[in-house]
Amino acid sequence: MAAALERPQAPARHRLDVDAYYRMAEAGILSQPERVELIDGDIFDMNPIGSPHAAVTRRLEQRFARAVADGLVLVSVQNPLRLDSHNEPQPDFVVLAPRPDAYAASHPGADDALLVVEVSDSSLDYDRKTKLPIYARCGVLEVWIVDLSGRAVELHRDPIEGRYASSSRMTKGALTPARVPGVTIDVASLFA
Repeated sequence: MAAALERPQAPARHRLDVDAYYRMAEAGILSQPERVELIDGDIFDMNPIGSPHAAVTRRLEQRFARAVADGLVLVSVQNPLRLDSHNEPQPDFVVLAPRPDAYAASHPGADDALLVVEVSDSSLDYDRKTKLPIYARCGVLEVWIVDLSGRAVELHRDPIEGRYASSSRMTKGALTPARVPGVTIDVASLFA
């Protein structure tokens, strides 16, 4: 028995949960103006937002303005989305089901997200390989990745077992979110 206790253990990853993540912020370990997100129990620093990235986000806000004004949806820009106890990303743009309290009682979750959009420049690989599988695993029904350098929108729908059953890439044409049929976006206009 003593021999088993003396045997060195391999290093083990210590995954943070959302509660520990918030306690770190409250203690000042994660200070403003740092932009961070919790992904699979790890804290990731987020890159500064460049002008093209901000412009696409503003264009998305414009395209959804009528649906927001009509009370059909809420939009959330670079705010937390609580997926599970180890994942709280801050997607660039989320279209949410409306709720009377505007999510004051709790952050929205995967079931509340009608559409998640990540605007990607330097983060394209991270968004595709790290965040997209987590969105699928947690049941986010539709994710768009806006590839700034490729001037394209990657559309991912129908999550099944940690991946999306339907994926496509558009550089032109009309794009309509599955759960917000009243909004249509001309893909090329996002990059104008």
